[in-house]
Amino acid sequence: MNTTRNLATLLTDSAARHPDRTAIVFADHRLSYAALDAASNRVANLIVERGIQPGDKVALSCPNVPEFTAVYFGILKAGAVVVPLNVMLKPREIAYHLTNSDARAYFAFEGTPESPMGEAAWEAMRATDGCNEFFLIGEGTSVRGVAPSQLYHEAIAAQSETFSTVRRDEDDTAVILYTSGTTGQPKGAELRHRNMYENARAAADLYDCDSDRPDTYLCVLPLFHSFAQTVFQNTAMAFGGTLVLQPRFEPRAALQLMSKHDVTFFGGVPTMYWALLEALDETVDVARLVAHLRIAVAGGSALSAEIHKQFENRLGVTILEGYGLSETSPIASFARYGERPRVGSVGVPIRGVRMKLIDDHWNDVDEGIGEIAISGHNVMKGYYNRPEATAEVLHDNWFRTGDLARTDEDGFFYIVDRSKDMIIRGGYNVYPRELEEVLMQHPAVSLVAVIGVPHESHGEEVKAVVVRTRGDQTTEDELLVWARDQFAAYKYPRQIEFVDALPMTSTGKILKRQLT
Repeated sequence: MNTTRNLATLLTDSAARHPDRTAIVFADHRLSYAALDAASNRVANLIVERGIQPGDKVALSCPNVPEFTAVYFGILKAGAVVVPLNVMLKPREIAYHLTNSDARAYFAFEGTPESPMGEAAWEAMRATDGCNEFFLIGEGTSVRGVAPSQLYHEAIAAQSETFSTVRRDEDDTAVILYTSGTTGQPKGAELRHRNMYENARAAADLYDCDSDRPDTYLCVLPLFHSFAQTVFQNTAMAFGGTLVLQPRFEPRAALQLMSKHDVTFFGGVPTMYWALLEALDETVDVARLVAHLRIAVAGGSALSAEIHKQFENRLGVTILEGYGLSETSPIASFARYGERPRVGSVGVPIRGVRMKLIDDHWNDVDEGIGEIAISGHNVMKGYYNRPEATAEVLHDNWFRTGDLARTDEDGFFYIVDRSKDMIIRGGYNVYPRELEEVLMQHPAVSLVAVIGVPHESHGEEVKAVVVRTRGDQTTEDELLVWARDQFAAYKYPRQIEFVDALPMTSTGKILKRQLT
């Protein structure tokens, strides 16, 4: 059994080397590596006591707070599999993920009266067969029926701060990240220990990270997303860095945190960089920001040349772009550190990873535009319990991404378009088919196509183009109100347009590119 690349060791090794170093900063609280390690040991002891076995799935719904990292590594230490869930999911959506992943336990953040995440989690868990252990991270005041033994802080208080990490093979599944293409329900990408471990350790090459001169990371992206998990949380843990957490991105507050904590490493989606530039004014200590910030990374969608230019001119740092997917842990390519980036390019494959362009039949495309295929230590095991979906995207150890690109003479990749219809709204992935299937359940909807339309601050907005049921008089506002109750806040359609017919090919496929 090869245990050298166990993801849990990112924390345990750093805690052994730097016990007194600050691991996490949240609001006015600081958590040392020793304290974080002890908290994760308590979690491991708790779930083992409740019957969780190596290989069992444990779901986690939590924003960017210290408990996310403690629970994440506690699950891994127990030899179980982490299933991070988007905190904005509705009960119906949560129940699907719990059932589909075979989750046996569920840690969920209570939230606030304005955003009662715990209530949705509790409702979904009770409607799910097989998920019998529930732990609420919070006071429990807004969720009825939760027993004291199910309150996270009370449950771990009685547990030991020591735990011997369960041995797992590097090819065992460590994390299941839910993603989706343009068809069907979300799919769980099974990521091995070595997938996630190697992607985090790649930071030594990509960003010149070194545990002897640790970085301070401002994490504004949600930790349930692969970008934040690998590039911020796991990289910080691997190199003894300090993770400054912001639960929800607010540009002015983010700038203040960067200045207050001498942040050296920032990353986000393009809309976040746009918002930071908009928030820069005389109240921001730009000189202090410039003195400490050394790395800025971007991903998720294309970053404009103008934002590149403005950010470098005003903050003295060149934004480095990369490319990846949940299925690739996520980093597949990145700009070369220390070199002038090629604006518009997502860089070259990282060490240990190969990328090429293919056609619809997996044949290599040597010139022009093709679909990106990826092979290497970062590629997932497959989609959990979805062999047919796995077979569609994995072939001879290559993963086809659905993204179209070209390359230049030096091997740099440039994304041209997405063959998938995925919408990226404010950095969140929105999958049209999932929305279409639910919208079709409304009696007013005869046919629907969900598309992304340009939006100044979010990048894309979600729009539903609807063919009404004959004779129906439902208004746009009425359908919008109904849709808002069906989906998480980031993905329900903000725009609805009623049309008489949708454009189609001769085979009946909707021509979404003709819709605006």
